[in-house]
Amino acid sequence: MAGSTETTKRRLLDAARVEFSSYGIAGARVNRIAERAGVNKERIYGHFDSKEGLFRAVVAEAMSELVREVRPGEGSIGDYVGRIFDYHRNDPTLLRLLMFEGLQEGHLGTADTSGRASWYAVAAKALAESADCSEDDSGRLLLTLIGLGAWPMVMPQLSRLCLEAGDEAADLTALKSFVVSFAERGARVGPAPKEA
Repeated sequence: MAGSTETTKRRLLDAARVEFSSYGIAGARVNRIAERAGVNKERIYGHFDSKEGLFRAVVAEAMSELVREVRPGEGSIGDYVGRIFDYHRNDPTLLRLLMFEGLQEGHLGTADTSGRASWYAVAAKALAESADCSEDDSGRLLLTLIGLGAWPMVMPQLSRLCLEAGDEAADLTALKSFVVSFAERGARVGPAPKEA
């Protein structure tokens, strides 16, 4: 029975990831998730309590995957930005989930962000140490680097417009090289001096 329960949860998470990344929290339908998973929709409530609980589980799982693949503090600042770029280029699902979360929940995000908050704190500290950045600026550095690496996939239409829509693969490869180099140069310059 336990294997069946875990299999059902896995199928629900996989189906929900597709649904939520396509329609967001508000647009997602539990009927479609259950149908795609091949289970009764009551299983959603049995395993996750609510549609929002299922969304939080999907985001948590997607964040865990990101944490395993994109490790701050390993290598240079440019390497980190390159890993962010490649991760989201290969699978923009997490970005879509986070954008829908922002639209639905605003700057607060989902109600259960404690695990994510601690991960971002650890990531900021690791980056600050590798870039010789102050603790005060560590969160700013992390946010800036995530933006450099992720923004082209957040707004693919803007990327196409700015890059004049040539060969998409070549354009993105050149863009990655540019943002990696830009991040390295920015890390050497550091933050602006504080005013007296």
